[in-house]
Amino acid sequence: MKLIIQIPCYNEAETLEIALNDLPKHIDGIDEIEYLIINDGSKDNTVEVAKKWGVHYVVNFKKNKGLAKGFMAGIDACLRNGADIIVNTDADNQYCGDDIETIVRPILDGKADIVIGARPIDQTEHFSWLKKKLQHLGSWVVRKASHTNIPDAPSGFRAYSRDAALQLNVVNEYTYTLEQIVQAGRTNIPIMSVPIRTNGELRPSRLFHSMFGYIKKSMVTILRAYLMYKPMRFFTFLGIFPFIAGFALGVRYIVRIFLGTAQGHVQSLILCSLLIMIAVMIWVLGMMADVISANRKISQEIQKRTRDIDYRLAWIENNMKKEMQKNKDNREQ
Repeated sequence: MKLIIQIPCYNEAETLEIALNDLPKHIDGIDEIEYLIINDGSKDNTVEVAKKWGVHYVVNFKKNKGLAKGFMAGIDACLRNGADIIVNTDADNQYCGDDIETIVRPILDGKADIVIGARPIDQTEHFSWLKKKLQHLGSWVVRKASHTNIPDAPSGFRAYSRDAALQLNVVNEYTYTLEQIVQAGRTNIPIMSVPIRTNGELRPSRLFHSMFGYIKKSMVTILRAYLMYKPMRFFTFLGIFPFIAGFALGVRYIVRIFLGTAQGHVQSLILCSLLIMIAVMIWVLGMMADVISANRKISQEIQKRTRDIDYRLAWIENNMKKEMQKNKDNREQ
């Protein structure tokens, strides 16, 4: 059983070594632990710090591409190097390294394929009152959209089984955290949460520059993810409002006909017809989106199988190269 711990990095030279020193070297049930960083266009000596410390793999971007792309590049590299379990943590040492065993344990025990560490938000001193409330509100919205019970949706401290990692898809360029929960909940990937501890703040968060911007991007991400996995339900709900309004106007007009007061109210009938037509068009869009969603599920299954074959071949090729290099070194000696 091989565990690879990945850390997305963007100008993290000052804090990376602290985070790396906190990572576990042994976990019961894990035969091998390796470490990987994603250098997301850092302009400092992040890579040098990582290599000096002894990380096994470095994924390099020439320019900053954002958290979502960096995360998926790390997942790709972990799978190519034979990871059975992948843990994602932060370079600012926000999460307690000892809790990595806590989040991988449910995967080792076969209880889940994705495990998310739930931070003690209300007890975190460097979180403002407003940020705590927004964290709770955002997590509640994600729970409703994903049909899960994850209490800390924005947490980036996560563990993935190989099977779950093969199914991951992130289409937004902002963050992977919220979209993944919706995907897991709506595609029945076993997901759960466990309580974790956090360390003191070493630097301010770089994910968002303003609270309003964070809220706006998060809501768009959640809505988009929900549309991808439950389009028919969304469009049905959306079409109910113009249909009810149009139906009410139609009933009102019919009542006026029986009362003999319908004259001069033809505009109500026109508006009734227009609103009902809008509702029907929305529902037709929902049916089309549902067909696309069904095709996407088939594509994702094909993608999963293709990825699995590709990563297994890459792992075999890497092992053969290592073995050949080892034999070459032995002959030279």
